[in-house]
Amino acid sequence: MEILNEIKFVMPSLSVNESTARAVVSSFLTQADPTVEELSDIRTAVSEAVTNAIVHGYRHKKGNIELTVRLMPKREVYIKIRDKGCGIPDIKKAMEPLFTTAPEEERSGLGFSVMESFMDKLTVKSHVEQGTTVIMRKRLAVHGN
Repeated sequence: MEILNEIKFVMPSLSVNESTARAVVSSFLTQADPTVEELSDIRTAVSEAVTNAIVHGYRHKKGNIELTVRLMPKREVYIKIRDKGCGIPDIKKAMEPLFTTAPEEERSGLGFSVMESFMDKLTVKSHVEQGTTVIMRKRLAVHGN
């Protein structure tokens, strides 16, 4: 797998860092000249994934969230968000729209659905008490100069 460029960023699981993750991804992706809509879609998906790690992965505990962003051939963007939190016992159930493990925090349970709608591919891997890895891919459109 050829990687044209890559950035790795580690941040504490603080809610304020959700916006930091979006900013890091946006800044890195400017070199690929995405459209405003593509950048907005990616930022939204990253926001949802990081929020899931903070709210559900660490559940009122602190830990690190690892963010990897890669530019791949053919204008493909690869984003990996990983936590070492509580993990997801039933990924299929967790990915159902409106399912949430944090109803007391008034969560809508649409995070994975939002990620799927804005990205071309979403993969979720998780092991209980070991954490969760979300991998998202999106191919950017080719546009003229």
